[in-house]
Amino acid sequence: MAEAEGVRELAAALAALKGRSGLSYQELGRRLFTSRSTLHRYCTGRAVPGDYGLLVRIAEECGAGPEELNDLLRHWRTATGRDQAPTGSLKAGGSNSPAHSPSPAIDSPKPRPNASAVRLVLAAIVALFVLSGAAASSPGDAGAERTPAPAAGAAASWAEAPKAVEPEVFGVTMNSSSGAMPSFRVGSLRLWDSETRWAQLEPKQGKYDWSTLDRLLNAAEREGLPTLFVFGGTPAWAAPDARKAAYPDGSRAAPPDDLADWDTFVRALVRHAGDRIDAYELWVMANHPHHYNGSVRTLVEMTRRASAAIQAADPDATVVCPSVTGLWDQKAHEYLLRFAEAGGYQYCDAAGVKLYQRHVTDPPETMLDTVLRIERTFHRAGYHLPVWSTGTTQSLPLNDPLDEDMAADHAVRFYLTGLYARNHGVARLYFYAWGNGKLPLVLQAEGQPPTKAGRFVGRLQQWLSDARLRGCGNGPQASLPDNVWECEFRVPDTDGRLRTARARWTHTGTAEVPNGPGAKRVHRLDGSVQQVRPGDVQLVTERPVLIEYG
Repeated sequence: MAEAEGVRELAAALAALKGRSGLSYQELGRRLFTSRSTLHRYCTGRAVPGDYGLLVRIAEECGAGPEELNDLLRHWRTATGRDQAPTGSLKAGGSNSPAHSPSPAIDSPKPRPNASAVRLVLAAIVALFVLSGAAASSPGDAGAERTPAPAAGAAASWAEAPKAVEPEVFGVTMNSSSGAMPSFRVGSLRLWDSETRWAQLEPKQGKYDWSTLDRLLNAAEREGLPTLFVFGGTPAWAAPDARKAAYPDGSRAAPPDDLADWDTFVRALVRHAGDRIDAYELWVMANHPHHYNGSVRTLVEMTRRASAAIQAADPDATVVCPSVTGLWDQKAHEYLLRFAEAGGYQYCDAAGVKLYQRHVTDPPETMLDTVLRIERTFHRAGYHLPVWSTGTTQSLPLNDPLDEDMAADHAVRFYLTGLYARNHGVARLYFYAWGNGKLPLVLQAEGQPPTKAGRFVGRLQQWLSDARLRGCGNGPQASLPDNVWECEFRVPDTDGRLRTARARWTHTGTAEVPNGPGAKRVHRLDGSVQQVRPGDVQLVTERPVLIEYG
């Protein structure tokens, strides 16, 4: 009975806000990446939003004040049966999901309420909602982990205040030791399979060979590219009886027998590199036996020691916790939880994971299934670090090459899907790899010109230079066909003014979609630009386009 009354009161409050704003359902849905029919159901009481964050964004677009936001929270909790005081606790750190991070609206036609008052109300709302989520997703709640993640074509749409798309997002892993750099545009470098494993830098105890590392770091410095160093490959002298790693240099897939040797190497590396290394990934594929087969507790202790040494020598460096791979498998999430429960993530600035399609021919958008599972697992563990996707799966080189067009489309959508996942904590992406010509998807083999995939990735970064990401949507919830994806940006024009631009693509097939009011030009990855007229319809395909608005 109380819930039914809550639904009616919530619908009436939303309808009043919407009517006062003067916005149509179509326009309000466009701003929120939500369909007009969904908004109509909310305002008529035929449906209730599943998360309060969406209500906050609706209210802000309609110019709601602090008291109205409080009323919405009260009605929503009654309507959803969540009107009991939440219990439980959560460690420091906020969630990146849209339900937990309501953001200021953009271009609202109404005067905004007092910003300080709104922030206070939002902080209280977020705290209540996060606590509720913590209680519902505690480590003992096995049911939460059984919830299936959305498939491609079913990811949640979101919108927030525009945030800068940093060039560093567009990273590549260097499979080269020569010092040659990509000839197409990239934003950051990761050193792995670049002859920089521990065993290669310290082949004999206390005897260092920095020549390859220096060559790579100096080249990156000349290009102005931030560099992520990856630890792995224990020297044979440090663990003589351990299993060999998956490399011909005799390195071991185990921690050193004496962790003092680890301490000494970390300190020597950081001291030698200085500020030429911007970030450190503290082990590669920690849950894969070909790369690490020691205990979780030992890895946590190595993480603690390395983090302390790095921060003491270079406080500005970013410490990335050991990366976890195969995260479509429950065992990988159990490993992540064990590392978290042992306290490993408290020593890091970011969490290392491997985001990649389960099969190389799968649409890149299927990575979002993994992103959502990772977010839930970290929520259960009580950590909310930025997520750095630092590579791929161990089995990638075993796959057959993709054809040129699919490779090019997938490479661009790898980064766009990562941007789509920005509101779930994904902060940086490293494509695997640069320099290697034997993979299913090659950006540029060393000594060769960029492939179509490499050229398209460079073009995407040109499109998004100095851009700000406004939000992303998919399918009917964003007033788009089922197979269409979209991310909206604010991009500077030649005069420096920010204008709207939308990247659109499909994960499969094609669809005809109106460009929308104000569309001026359609940019294609081959460099061509098409002028458009009011009312034009765009054929959207698996190859993204950028629509520019005036």
